[in-house]
Amino acid sequence: MNNFGELEKLMIYAYTSSDYSEDPVDEYSVYYNPEEYSKIMNVEYNTAQGDGTTALPGSFRRIKPNELNFKFIFDGTGASGKKIEVHDKVESFFNVVGYDGAIHRPRYLKIIWGKLESKCVLTKADVKYKMFYPDGKPLRAYIECTFIEIRDDRTRVAEADDSSPDLSHFIIVKDGDSLPSLCYQIYGDKNYYIKIAEVNKLNNFSKLEPGQTLIFPPVI
Repeated sequence: MNNFGELEKLMIYAYTSSDYSEDPVDEYSVYYNPEEYSKIMNVEYNTAQGDGTTALPGSFRRIKPNELNFKFIFDGTGASGKKIEVHDKVESFFNVVGYDGAIHRPRYLKIIWGKLESKCVLTKADVKYKMFYPDGKPLRAYIECTFIEIRDDRTRVAEADDSSPDLSHFIIVKDGDSLPSLCYQIYGDKNYYIKIAEVNKLNNFSKLEPGQTLIFPPVI
């Protein structure tokens, strides 16, 4: 537990495994805590409407993963009592949260700050540099970031009780998963695996990659 009055910095931990089972491979402590952040919930509805029918709110389809939006500040003026190389700090930030050649994709992240604890991935980052030295080196930078929270679809289904095969499901592949077993889990019939392989454009359905996302559409 932190001592009373101690400033708790927002931390970002980076992982290479989608199940977060191993220790983080890197971490980042923000220079300044954000003044605010937003958490956006997106709900999808089916909007198809038959000819001649009255316009009504669409039937519920699914709750998409939440978005988290932050604005991080990097200040090299020394106003806080400590000068930093802004460009180097920005590069360090992206080294932690960005693409990892070892897994051929962006890293899995965990953001922790106060009561916020979110498993997520970075989907967008807009960097703006302001104030410069005479040689062009930046003195200040702002990064507006969007993260998408990672939700274990099997946990979500259990909590929402929406495991009906009439709904679309998005599942993040875990170690040991196979397409027939996932089809049995969703549809109660493993023989749908050929159709699901076609939907997801899988060249080799017998070798799923942990971390990839598969869509399981409603049974027709």
